[in-house]
Amino acid sequence: MISWLKLALRNLFRNRRRSLFTILAIGLGFAAVNTLGGFTAYIFTSLKDSYIYAQGNGHLSIFKAGFLQEGKLDPTRYLIDEDELALIHDVLARHPEILVTAPQLHISGLLSNGKVSTIFLAAGRVPSAVSKINSHARGLVGRIQLFDGKPLEDDIMHGVGLSRGLAEQLKLDLGSDAVAMAPTVSGQVNALDAQVFQLFDSPVEALEDKLMSVSLKFAQSLYDTSSVDRVTVLLESDELTETTRTQLAEELAAQGLNLEVKTWNELSTFYTKVKQMFDVIFLFTFLIVFTIVVMSVINTVSMAIMERTREIGTLRALGVKRRGIVGLFAAESMLLGTLGSLLGMVLTVITWLGVALLKPTWIPPQITRRVPLEVYLVPDYMLYSVLLLIVLSLAAASLPARAAARMQIVGALGHT
Repeated sequence: MISWLKLALRNLFRNRRRSLFTILAIGLGFAAVNTLGGFTAYIFTSLKDSYIYAQGNGHLSIFKAGFLQEGKLDPTRYLIDEDELALIHDVLARHPEILVTAPQLHISGLLSNGKVSTIFLAAGRVPSAVSKINSHARGLVGRIQLFDGKPLEDDIMHGVGLSRGLAEQLKLDLGSDAVAMAPTVSGQVNALDAQVFQLFDSPVEALEDKLMSVSLKFAQSLYDTSSVDRVTVLLESDELTETTRTQLAEELAAQGLNLEVKTWNELSTFYTKVKQMFDVIFLFTFLIVFTIVVMSVINTVSMAIMERTREIGTLRALGVKRRGIVGLFAAESMLLGTLGSLLGMVLTVITWLGVALLKPTWIPPQITRRVPLEVYLVPDYMLYSVLLLIVLSLAAASLPARAAARMQIVGALGHT
């Protein structure tokens, strides 16, 4: 076997230029696919960290059954009251893998600067719980502060955050006073004074002139209720999401609670759509690159067979069987794939180091601030690429190699 590999390696370098360009094509294809794979891995991780940590949504959310389908039309029917919330906290307390639990109440109404009013949508959350969720972020994107001003506080109920479009529409700035108005759960009109603590950019352009961020106490006081519409749960590991969801659903049902538990990726439809889009882009890039690789290997092997026809006839005359001829060219193709993959690994690492040293920045989807652009090294992608390139190289060489093995010995010896 070693002798065959040595002979195959020697044959490759009989035409150095052709072999070098084939190896270079394989290496560049390998680097292109794995660099794109590393970038998509970074995109997926960043979107996930942004949703779970930076935006404070956690891994799981608990709702009244039917809230997501009918809650927009009549949200008061699907509120979780104090007694139900206490039972939920009892169930969650049994799970050491749960790091943070944060009840929320989403509200809507009118915000006024004293002269004009406009519609607002707000998420009422416990500021300290949101800060704890933010602090558990692992990636750079998850640790980005997405607002200007000061954070909301549990004890200062009147402090609110406004999206920049909403603030501009009402001509409000940091420190400005406003009045929030909304119907209570019993149908009466209520109003609360508010002070602008922070300004932020909406992750959704259509909501840039509508979003507010308020404390849970503010939201409950405005709606005149002690209920919430969801409970957010942060886990110690992403891998525990599905198993914990299943366990919580069973335990909550055992308590007689009619609730549903949703995972972060079920609620983040944007993440799902972006992932599907990049999966399609990656697939097309993969097919294009490896088609080029296969054609390069076929061209190299075919040219080698044409140039070495008399050599093939001599080997056959000396007693080398057809499978030996096929094996020889298969070994050459395998070496092309292996050397090209090694070059591709080097180019991928160089690209990764270049991005790490240059530290480019960009504004990704649903993040409104410039963040570092990264390319991850994904060992699984690289391993699969090596194996696939070697298999493709062997497959690409099989047809011309079999044709060479079937040559008539006399005809091959007389080839000019």
